Amino acid sequence: MASKLYVGSLSYGVDDNKLKELFAEFGTVVSAQVIVDRDSNQSKGFGFVEMKTEDEAKAAIKALNGKDVDGRSIVVNEARPKAEHASGSYSRRSF
Repeated sequence: MASKLYVGSLSYGVDDNKLKELFAEFGTVVSAQVIVDRDSNQSKGFGFVEMKTEDEAKAAIKALNGKDVDGRSIVVNEARPKAEHASGSYSRRSF
């Protein structure tokens, strides 16, 4: 079963392909996506990688969490579902 990982503290030079290459050494990468701002198309400094198996994901976490990539110490851990606001939706205030 596939395992999804959160990858944080990425330099702005890391793109989807570089992220995939980084994790490919630890197994089959099902998907790799750097999250970008929809207006500027600039990286937000984090992304998600889906590994084919849980064992591959654990190996990637062990090897890559804290590793220096392009001058930044990256954070790699299991992705957690997005937390919802208590009412089940998000609201934006107008000022």
